[in-house]
Amino acid sequence: MNYENASDIIPEKLLKEIQKYAAGKLLYIPTGEEKRGWGEKSGYRNQLQRRNIMIRNKYANGVTVSELADEYFLSLDSIKKIIYSKKDDRQFTYAPTVRSAVQYANIGMLEEWIYCYMLHTQNAVPDLHDFMSKECLYFGVVKFPLRLIELDGSMPGNDGTDEDPPLLIQYKEGKFYCIEQKNVLAALKQRKVNAYPTIILLKETSDYKRFMRYYENVLFYINHA
Repeated sequence: MNYENASDIIPEKLLKEIQKYAAGKLLYIPTGEEKRGWGEKSGYRNQLQRRNIMIRNKYANGVTVSELADEYFLSLDSIKKIIYSKKDDRQFTYAPTVRSAVQYANIGMLEEWIYCYMLHTQNAVPDLHDFMSKECLYFGVVKFPLRLIELDGSMPGNDGTDEDPPLLIQYKEGKFYCIEQKNVLAALKQRKVNAYPTIILLKETSDYKRFMRYYENVLFYINHA
């Protein structure tokens, strides 16, 4: 390792501060990488965290240990360790609520939340491919004015609660469409809600460009639910 004169590298004001504590001493200044946890630099640790969250969510929604072991190519013992782990990421257990969706969005797992919602809450297995295809992009969770959503036929109503999920809205050819949750939208209309947490689904490049042009700086992200 080659040594450098600190006065040639460090600004004079900062150098004087360092001299108060270590004048004449040989110092090693770390690059900052040393404090990273295992797997953080490569992103592998993040991938494992995302996988483990999904395993626990699927187990909580009825998928068996044996089925999870087959799906993720892990042993039964490995799946059990993941399921019963007491790590901090257990707080991200899926729930069909705005709060849960925002939590997932904040850690970059909005797509995983949508997967859980469609599979475990909507039971929309045939339509799951439309939501989870590689071509799909998701924008949200954002506060969205309901008046912009196109009404398509009749909408069955219900009472609605504060724990409703966010709306999944598709933006296509300049218009917004309610995809799967006409009952939720009807309940919000009945309660005269003007704006509601929403996830925007974009499939075509042209739709994405148009959406970003007109709405990127208009809609506000929800960071806390």
